[in-house]
Amino acid sequence: MTSSAFDLGLIGSGLPVAGVTGEFAAALGSGSAVVQAPPGTGKTTLLPPAAANALGEGRVRAVNPGSPRRVVVTQPRRVAARAAATRLARLTGTAVGELAGYTVRGERSVTARTLVEFVTPGILLRRLLQDPELPGVAAVLLDEVHERGLESDLLVGMLAELRQLREDLGLVAMSATLDAERFARLLPTDRGEPAPVISCPSVLHPLEVDWTPYTGHRIDDRGVSGGFLDHVAGTAARAHRDALTADPGVDALVFVPGAWEVARVAQRIRARTDAAEILELHGRVGPRDQDRAVSGRGPGDPPRIVVATSLAESSLTVPGVRLVVDSGLSREPRRDTVRGMSGLVTVAASRASAEQRAGRAARLGPGRVIRCYDERAWAAMPAQSTPEAASADLTQAVLTLAVWGAPRGEGLSLPDPLPAPALGEAVTVLRTLGAVDDDGRATRLGHRLAAVPADPRLARGLLEGAPLTGARRAAEVVALLTGDHPVAGGDLAAALTQLRGGGDSGGRTGRRSHAGAWQQESRRLERIAGQGTPDTGADGAPAESVRGYEPGAVVALARPEWIARKDGGTYLLAGGTRAGLPAGSSLAHHEWLAVAEVSRAAGKAAGGTGATIRMAAPLDRAAAEITGATMLREGDEVHFGNGRLTARRVRALGAITLTSTPVKAEPQRAAEAVREALRRDGLGMLPWGEGSLQLRARLSALHRSMGDPWPAVDDDALLGRLDEWLGPEISAVARGGRIQETPLEPALRRLLPWPEAARLDELAPSRLPVPSGATARVLWDREQPVVRVKLQECFGLAESPRLLGGRVPVVFHLLSPAGRELAITSDLASFWAGPYAQVRAEMRGKYPKHPWPEDPWSTPATARTKARM
Repeated sequence: MTSSAFDLGLIGSGLPVAGVTGEFAAALGSGSAVVQAPPGTGKTTLLPPAAANALGEGRVRAVNPGSPRRVVVTQPRRVAARAAATRLARLTGTAVGELAGYTVRGERSVTARTLVEFVTPGILLRRLLQDPELPGVAAVLLDEVHERGLESDLLVGMLAELRQLREDLGLVAMSATLDAERFARLLPTDRGEPAPVISCPSVLHPLEVDWTPYTGHRIDDRGVSGGFLDHVAGTAARAHRDALTADPGVDALVFVPGAWEVARVAQRIRARTDAAEILELHGRVGPRDQDRAVSGRGPGDPPRIVVATSLAESSLTVPGVRLVVDSGLSREPRRDTVRGMSGLVTVAASRASAEQRAGRAARLGPGRVIRCYDERAWAAMPAQSTPEAASADLTQAVLTLAVWGAPRGEGLSLPDPLPAPALGEAVTVLRTLGAVDDDGRATRLGHRLAAVPADPRLARGLLEGAPLTGARRAAEVVALLTGDHPVAGGDLAAALTQLRGGGDSGGRTGRRSHAGAWQQESRRLERIAGQGTPDTGADGAPAESVRGYEPGAVVALARPEWIARKDGGTYLLAGGTRAGLPAGSSLAHHEWLAVAEVSRAAGKAAGGTGATIRMAAPLDRAAAEITGATMLREGDEVHFGNGRLTARRVRALGAITLTSTPVKAEPQRAAEAVREALRRDGLGMLPWGEGSLQLRARLSALHRSMGDPWPAVDDDALLGRLDEWLGPEISAVARGGRIQETPLEPALRRLLPWPEAARLDELAPSRLPVPSGATARVLWDREQPVVRVKLQECFGLAESPRLLGGRVPVVFHLLSPAGRELAITSDLASFWAGPYAQVRAEMRGKYPKHPWPEDPWSTPATARTKARM
């Protein structure tokens, strides 16, 4: 074999990126590079062999003769990795696995001769954890990093750290739409400088953009509306039929958010046209169908319409496409922190994604994109897709980082810091599993869980389920949950029965069975489960406690917080969430379920719980208690509510009560229950009378005007000092007293500061003397203290008194003899000199028995009539 194993001239013929291969090889010589090249330029096809040639020819200075030459290229999806290897092998005239090969989950086609290996990010992450030096690898090319997948983000940080130990390792980030400067800083060269950025402009062909908006809602309570999918299907069928009249060679590409939508739209298009072959492209399609969709149309083949998910946006090339129909929707991971669940949510695609979809139509020549939405929807779409790390469950990522030796990602050059709330939640989950210690470092069990190609929870279900159910049964369940195997009706046990019989668990006809891939993955996981548990055989009988409920036992070990028991028409999960089954589910007659997948639901779906059980297996109580042992608790529960104290001895599995017996509450627990009730329901449950409310208002006015040491008495302040002012009263209620009889004035007075408390009645009096010789009540529940008094009782009072140390004047509500308001003033002098004359003129005839003197200054104040005076 010559040093130049690949004929770059042949491979790069007609590819725009061929013009930058020399610059690319030179940049690789500095240790790292960033490549920015739009879709269709050929970066995935040409640059990996260009890197292999540069390494073999010694143009990369860090690589010595005899050093490994293999170039590993990450692709975000399995179908893309397989397609890229297949295309490169075809261009080199070799079989897949010779010069170009691939490794994806459950499938590997690589030999000792392989120079370019395409892998998914997950595969490369596991290799790094198994051997951090990546022996035999000369360079890593991270493709499509703009998609900001979580695993790709982790690889950026981990490989950048590895390069500090292995200076001979080349590292390249490639993308269609890339924040080049950011990644250049993350991947410094051997000299510590930002990586050189290589840009390759695409060949631009004219692109016609049309808008055919749907008049209804694209998304409803059940997801993507059926009417909108019909609109997309009809639009695609008509547009392709019209395009064929002008050019029989036109193929179409239709973008919808998920596999279910792909199947429905494809079905509707088939019903509308027989002039084209309708192909489906998504992660659940078998390898043969995937290859059919991404390979070119042969002579005599009919025109094609490929209905695909977002995987065809950038990481895959679908040849011959000159027409794109875009739904404008995508499916992204979202984390519901309140319910503790993650799932894929249908959202509006980003404008960047929509541009990439549209660009598929103009790669080879003039094209057309039809957007099934209007310009207003376009303007409302986010500019970029949300990075997966910002919204996904981080449990597996945090375990990977812990095993790598960078707990919580500390010290790694990640594209963005991991969000703190999700990070903390992931650490808590891993501590519960025993996978990390208090410092976030991986335990021995954590290393074992990370070696399982599954989420850490499912890895726990496999490893701890094997001794309980037998390694084979545990492996079968986890293989089903980690694979892209559809489960009809969400019944996990029924799906396993179908797969064991060689059938399609999705119940679809005319499609390649998933059973073969599932059996292969089951065997692989069975071998992993058997390691470290020598007494567990593949044919080992399940433990008596879980017999008949083996699938549910494995699921419950993985997600004990999702063990569920029927409660009315819905299910209560051990973690405290309520969820409902879809209408007509075959699981509805089971009292206990082990839930494997639950997602958010809107509107009246799932019994109004807000969550729908998508996949589950039956359990019984005994199996639930065995597998959910970490969530079992027993003790006294004391509750105070509606003025009553109740206590029960409870045995529960998380939020699910198993037994409950009335008991007498211990005083300390009872007092704490009263405190919890006050914090939960607020101070409004206390018997606030007029006296206690006014005292609280006086204290509030003192704190507001004079500050410390006068205490704050708002709700938050009082709740924060419950024991200081209400301790004895709480103890009395805990001993059986009635909360409605709690005296609050003496309780509040416990907060008075000494010796300042002696001045309370001076600074904020409850009553105020008036010139008539009486005392009037001061109302403190206003912005300023208020005194309501008859006008005649204030004759001779020239100036309003000032309280709170002279800071605030009293506001007088001057009343008629009948107690009706005549005037409101905090400036009596101005009132007597002005408005009083008009009040006198209006009132003297109405109340002739009462004094209305022309001179209120010198007239004696009185509350009596003239006769009694």
